[in-house]
Amino acid sequence: MTAHLDAATLGTLLITLVLFGIALFVKGFGHDLLLEAAVFLVSIKLVQMTYKLGVQTESLVSRLDALKSGVDRIEDTLRRRGSIG
Repeated sequence: MTAHLDAATLGTLLITLVLFGIALFVKGFGHDLLLEAAVFLVSIKLVQMTYKLGVQTESLVSRLDALKSGVDRIEDTLRRRGSIG
């Protein structure tokens, strides 16, 4: 998981968690806590989306590499047969 999360993302998540904890003790369990919880959950959702995008990007890159190697192999075969320049 940490391969997709850089230091800035982890730092932001940690700071948000610390601020949420401070708000919990300072403001108590009230209406303002719901706002703080919402901000924290939005931060978590953004991190999840970043992670998922990283995983999908790696998958796409590997599929494109496989496609490129297949095209290269076909081109080599055609060159050997003299079909293309």
